[in-house]
Amino acid sequence: MMNRRDANLALLSGAVLAAAPGLAAGQEAQTRELPPPRSDGGQPLLRALSKRRSVRDYSSQPLPPQVLSDLLWAAFGINRPESGDRTAPSWRHAIEIEILAATADGVWRYEPRPHRLTLHMPGDIRAQTGMQDFVATAPLNLLYVADGGRMKDASREEQRLYAYTDSGFIGQNVYLFCASEELASVFRGSLDREKLARTLKLAPSRFVTYAQTVGYPRQ
Repeated sequence: MMNRRDANLALLSGAVLAAAPGLAAGQEAQTRELPPPRSDGGQPLLRALSKRRSVRDYSSQPLPPQVLSDLLWAAFGINRPESGDRTAPSWRHAIEIEILAATADGVWRYEPRPHRLTLHMPGDIRAQTGMQDFVATAPLNLLYVADGGRMKDASREEQRLYAYTDSGFIGQNVYLFCASEELASVFRGSLDREKLARTLKLAPSRFVTYAQTVGYPRQ
């Protein structure tokens, strides 16, 4: 019989990927593919725009695997396989933003090319992803992490300016997807970025820009 943890893994990520470097020896490998994203359906753009809003009250209901798959693809997935180009633009095509998904079962790294989630670290850190109480119980908090090492021609100040801008493009994709799918979302800048970077064990060149909560609105 499937235990509660295994059920949550199946619902939240649809798959759990190869263990990240540094995990304890013998820990179970955690890798699975996401379902292929759907490339059609949803509501018309103007209708989604009319429904776009920020929500701060969430059900704890997890996202089904197909919805999670579609959400991540809409956020920053590959929409032109031949070139590897994405659903959102980036400064000088640096593609410096990475999406980490904080759930009850760990923090997962979205890999667009194989379209899957890879375990970044185990444990529930949702409460650390923002200052508001709802982040601790919402099923999904997306963390936008920039790698300044991919922006070699920019000063540190410029790296942050462009990375924050690029994160905003991704965040709007998420907003519109959520509006189309009757999901709730809020893009958040109120978070302790330095503490979160330490928790995530980010390399010195990497930094958190924003976070975005996604889930079902509480009825």
